[in-house]
Amino acid sequence: MANKIESMVLNIFSMSDETWQRHTNPWSVWTRFSVLPLLIVAIWSRVWIDWWSLVPITLAVIWAWYNPRIFKIPKSTSNWASMSVLGERVWLNRNNISVPVHHKIMPNILNIVAMIGLTFIVWGIWMLNIWAMFSGCIIVYAGKLWFLDRMVWLYRDMKKHPEYVSWLCNEEI
Repeated sequence: MANKIESMVLNIFSMSDETWQRHTNPWSVWTRFSVLPLLIVAIWSRVWIDWWSLVPITLAVIWAWYNPRIFKIPKSTSNWASMSVLGERVWLNRNNISVPVHHKIMPNILNIVAMIGLTFIVWGIWMLNIWAMFSGCIIVYAGKLWFLDRMVWLYRDMKKHPEYVSWLCNEEI
């Protein structure tokens, strides 16, 4: 189930090798955290601007798609944000190149945590309950940040694999 969802998201975002390289730019990683609040405000705006809310919703979705593409490939990937993206690529490639056993369970648990937070967000937006929405955001971001930290650890464990060496920018193995 998780692999099917990951595949669907990858197809929607059509992340080429160059797009992944651009997404390792820390600016891309950190500005990507703006997507959720923008979507929330855009969807919530249905209360104020009715069907016109489709305009900010569309713009937020375009931002989500465009974000990993607009930043330059970084000169170095030896920072936490870049390594989190590289680890995410390693994680998504786990069916082709196996990851160590100690990395197999926690990312799935953290994705479940983020999904639980998302249900609070959806309910909060639907019911116009700001506290449920904020609680959901905290849960989503806690799960996502912890997931990204785990991806840094995974990347550090896997970066010497020949397939992944080519992803490095100006750094030593």
